[in-house]
Amino acid sequence: MYKLWNELTVKGCTLAETVNNEKIAVSLETTSPGESIAKKKTIVYETRVDTTVVKLAAEKLKDQLFTRFGFLKPKPTDVQFVSIEKYYEPYSMISGRYFVDYYRKCAYHIEVDEGVLEAVLLNTKLEPEESADFTAKRHKVIKLKGEERLKFEVKDSLVLDRLGQLVTTEKLPSAPSERNPKKILAEFGLEKIAEDSDLEAIRSKIVKRPKDMSRIVCELFEVNERTVIYTPRFRVLCRNLKTGETKTVEFDGVTSEVIRQPKHEGPHNIPPVPPPPPPPIPEHTIPVAQKQNAVT
Repeated sequence: MYKLWNELTVKGCTLAETVNNEKIAVSLETTSPGESIAKKKTIVYETRVDTTVVKLAAEKLKDQLFTRFGFLKPKPTDVQFVSIEKYYEPYSMISGRYFVDYYRKCAYHIEVDEGVLEAVLLNTKLEPEESADFTAKRHKVIKLKGEERLKFEVKDSLVLDRLGQLVTTEKLPSAPSERNPKKILAEFGLEKIAEDSDLEAIRSKIVKRPKDMSRIVCELFEVNERTVIYTPRFRVLCRNLKTGETKTVEFDGVTSEVIRQPKHEGPHNIPPVPPPPPPPIPEHTIPVAQKQNAVT
């Protein structure tokens, strides 16, 4: 039998559609989305803040690290700067797209005159049925069962921290990248994140087949951007000389802003102060009966 082929090109999919009664799609049980995954890139942000600036910022904050009740602060001379450590925090950026060209089952109801006994549509004889709609005037309908072809597409971009948790782009300021990132990676021994955690995160968010699908013509999961960004951080350690307690404060190595600061200890972390003993009762105010009981 002669077949007329109509080539359909969808971004990432090439479809060959036959204009006859042969199937042009496959069942859901035997397919999984095609994939197009971009190669992962690594970027190391350039450090824009000098350690001297970080130390000065820490000096201004050090007494606040040990604040109690929100207002009790130690003297600045009682808080000692201990150390400053530079490290890199990894983030994953990924952009993806999910596309599916599919069929779903459908039924069309065509209303016909009450006296119609038979209708011929597409070389097929069809007998009208009484309408099941009892709220309207009695009439006959012809039911046509078939399939509808649709296309569905969704896109999204995610930023994940080293634990795979979703974060906002505000936590990832823009900055120039280091010219020799491999040297930085070797020098600091940067922490690696799970290899495919970003893929799984975006896949679970966008690859969701429509519930009414019956057959698939083309299905694609595409990742067009995949990057790991290492951004510099400074961790400053301070010690309260009177209590021996230590706390840290962290600064962004690009913007010099405070990233993490320890929570202030509330009253529940400090043992309550016992009330003062009551004042002694003057001798002349003690009743005579009570004096006698005390003597006996």
